Amino acid sequence: MTTSKVPFVDLGPQTQAVRNEVVQRWSKIMDGNSFILGAEVKEFEERFAKYCGARYALGVANGTDALILALRSLNVGPGDEVIAPTNTFVATLEAIAHVGATPVLVDISPGTYNINVNQLEKFVTPMTKAIIPVHLYGCPADMAPILEVAERHGIAVIEDAAQAHGATYQGRKAGSMGSIGCFSFYPAKNLGAFGDGGAIVTDREDVVLQVRMLRDHGSPSKYEHDVVGYNSRLDTIQAAVLNAKLGRLDECNKMRQRNAQIYDDMLAEVPGVVTPKVPEGTSHVFHLYVIRLLSEDREQIRQRLQERGVQTGIHYPMPVHLTKAFRHLGYREGSFPVAEEVAHQILSLPMYPELQPAQIYYVVQQLKECLGT
Repeated sequence: MTTSKVPFVDLGPQTQAVRNEVVQRWSKIMDGNSFILGAEVKEFEERFAKYCGARYALGVANGTDALILALRSLNVGPGDEVIAPTNTFVATLEAIAHVGATPVLVDISPGTYNINVNQLEKFVTPMTKAIIPVHLYGCPADMAPILEVAERHGIAVIEDAAQAHGATYQGRKAGSMGSIGCFSFYPAKNLGAFGDGGAIVTDREDVVLQVRMLRDHGSPSKYEHDVVGYNSRLDTIQAAVLNAKLGRLDECNKMRQRNAQIYDDMLAEVPGVVTPKVPEGTSHVFHLYVIRLLSEDREQIRQRLQERGVQTGIHYPMPVHLTKAFRHLGYREGSFPVAEEVAHQILSLPMYPELQPAQIYYVVQQLKECLGT
C-alpha cells in the first residue's frame, strides 16, 4: 500500500489546537452531569446565531435532521413539491423524501456547480412549497434571483449550508438569507464536531417554536407531546467541541482560501484543467477544492496520483437523479446534461486549513506529470 504523502484531509492539527479547551469543557459537563441540552448547547446556539447574523440557532443531531426539521416546521409534507439541485449530497433529497414531499430537480451551472437559477422558475408549480439551494463545496448559491422567485410565488427558501460555514453572499452569511439555514457539523466540515451534529438558523420565531418541539419528541415541556417528533438534540459534549472551534472558524476559512489561491495560481495555465469559479460578491470557504479534467480519464489520473501518495475524492460521482434510491422520480440519463457531464470530470484535491504550500506544490506537480504537461 502506498503511503500517503498528502492526505485528502487531516483533522489532527485542528483537534490538537482545541484539545485543552475541549477537555476543560468536557470536565465541566461531567462535573455537572448535564448531558442533554446542557449549558454548552445554549452557549453554542447563542454564539452561532450571532456568527451567522440570525436571531436564532437551534442545535440538532445532524445536518440531515436539520433539513427534515426545517421542512417539518414549515408544514411541508405529502402533496407538496420541493425544488433542489441534482448535484448535491443525497441527504438533501433524503430530507424531502422523509417528510413525504416530492423532490423536483434542477440542473446546475457549469461554473459554480450550484443550482442553475436561470432554469428555476420553470419548475415552480402550484404544489411547490419550498426551494432548497445548496451552497456546494463552500460556494454560496446565487441567492438574489432565488429569493426573488420565492417571494414572487410565496415559497419558502431553506438553505442547505452544510458545506458553507462562514461563506458570504453580498455581505450576508450563508444560512441567514432564506427562511431557514441548515448546517452539518460532521467532523470534516469547516466547523466540525467530534461526531455528528447539526443546527438550523432562522429569524422566524414560529420556526424556532416548532423545531424546539420536533427535536425533543414533540414536547413543549416534559411529558407533554403536542406533535409526533424526533429524538434529534445536539449532544452537549459535541456543543462543547463546537464552542471551542467556533472562534477559529474565520481563521481556518482564510487558510483554506489561501490554499485555494495557491492551487489557482499553479493550475491556471494547465491545459484541460478547470479551477473553481468564485462569483463576484461571493466569499467561497472551500470546504472542498474541486477541479474539472476536461479531456483525461479521471479514474486513471486518480490512480496515478494515489500511487504517488496524493489522496483525492469525487464529490459527487453520480447526480442524485441517477441513484437507485431516487430512480422512482422518473428522471433518466440526459435529464440534466450539465450535472451528468460534470460528474464524470470533477476531482477534489486535498484541502484543509493546515495544508502546507509545499504539499500543494507536490500535488500540482504530480497532477501535471500525470496529465503529461
